[in-house]
Amino acid sequence: MLENIQLADKKVFFASDMHLGAPDQASSKERELKLVKWLTEIQDKAAAVILVGDVFDFWYEYKKVVPKGFVRLLGKLAELSDSGIRIILFTGNHDLWMFKYLQEELNATVYTDPQVIQQNGIRILVGHGDGLGKGDYFYKLLKKVFTNPFLIWAFGRLHPNFSFSLAQSWSKKSRLSGGVDPFDEETDYLYNYCQSIEKDDHHDYYIFGHRHLPIKRELNSKSTYINIGEWVTDPHYGVLDKNGVELRKYE
Repeated sequence: MLENIQLADKKVFFASDMHLGAPDQASSKERELKLVKWLTEIQDKAAAVILVGDVFDFWYEYKKVVPKGFVRLLGKLAELSDSGIRIILFTGNHDLWMFKYLQEELNATVYTDPQVIQQNGIRILVGHGDGLGKGDYFYKLLKKVFTNPFLIWAFGRLHPNFSFSLAQSWSKKSRLSGGVDPFDEETDYLYNYCQSIEKDDHHDYYIFGHRHLPIKRELNSKSTYINIGEWVTDPHYGVLDKNGVELRKYE
């Protein structure tokens, strides 16, 4: 789908990987307050806010039950949406079970796959970044399992007290088992994925999260790969205006 966002004199803001809910309630709340503060600061400048996945460390919507907490962020996003600012959410590998709740309550658009955004002749491919490119076949298999309609239905048959404890334990293990690899053009799978797309389909920018590492690298003289990092230890965000996209650190 090609998203056209009317900027006028305003901007589009990108952020990713807040992992709200982890590793504990106190640090998660502090991170949430920082995120709400940032959203308040950009409110008058924003045409749209795009959250590029793993906003929540775990998210699952039962038919009549949604995860406890995050009311400050959700309230702020509702305020922005009610004021006419476009809210776009991408699911990540930690919060891929978003269904209709945020769309109905926030009037948000939710995507599960990378999308193209175009404005003033600037063309951008945006997505979370998990499961793209070559390699990581075990995760790709897991993602097929986690997105299987029957298994999603079966998970919903479990009592929330049990299912959320199980999922949060899994989420913690997957987070601790990894770590952040330094950027290397030869081996970075997202950078190489963008290069492979660029060969056949030009985009001025590629914006992803998932890597937990702020990166801005040219793919060629006309195209740039940006990873907007995370908000757990080193908050960064992206800004699109009429001149292009900048990667900024949130002090």
